[in-house]
Amino acid sequence: MHLELVTDLSAPDAESKPDLCTLGERPRERMLLYGPAVLADVELIALLLGGGRALHRARGVLDAVGGLAGLSRACPQELRGISGIGDASATALAAAVELKRRIDRLELPWGRQLQTPRDAELFLRSILHGASQENFIVVGLDARQRVRLVRTVAIGTLTRVEVHPRELFRPLLRGGMHSCLLAHNHPSGDATPSEADVLLTERMARIGLFLGVPVLDHIVITDNSFVSLAELGLLPTNLDGLDE
Repeated sequence: MHLELVTDLSAPDAESKPDLCTLGERPRERMLLYGPAVLADVELIALLLGGGRALHRARGVLDAVGGLAGLSRACPQELRGISGIGDASATALAAAVELKRRIDRLELPWGRQLQTPRDAELFLRSILHGASQENFIVVGLDARQRVRLVRTVAIGTLTRVEVHPRELFRPLLRGGMHSCLLAHNHPSGDATPSEADVLLTERMARIGLFLGVPVLDHIVITDNSFVSLAELGLLPTNLDGLDE
């Protein structure tokens, strides 16, 4: 019996395909055969949409919202305004985005110890990802730096958020927290701390020391990056300047 040797069994490279909408590809069969990792963004969206001309409509969605980043921020009502997208498709896309956020939150379950800012990165991004306004979050920690409390203490505008010490430290004191981690997002996509961020961090850190709930770090996070003010050396370690 003669067997012909197949020399290339590798999965096709999804990113090398110039135009998936014109090549007659079948995303469902490709996923079953090679797994989801080889599918391009447009193919994964097409699987969620289903129905006729799914690849064409998926391309239209990405173009309309500005790629995956835009899709993560789009609400069902916005998606319904795209040609070829009805209630079923819009809600399916929104549900997929929300499931991704919830899965990411499993990366930092109750009681996990935080040793570096990066230990909290995925969890914080799952909460703040796609937010069009600045959201300020406080994470309460026990004596072993395990997560025991997460609260959104303020929601601001596109470029700023006002945070009062009373709102920030009240849940920490009531919950008997040993220390805390602060975090907020920059919808602009630039995680560089502003002067206002630095001043706020200095004030809250000194108040935390005074109250006996030290601030271990303040993280500024975007959809793709983050900055730790503690790693930048911008976290006060004494009460100097508290009355200023």
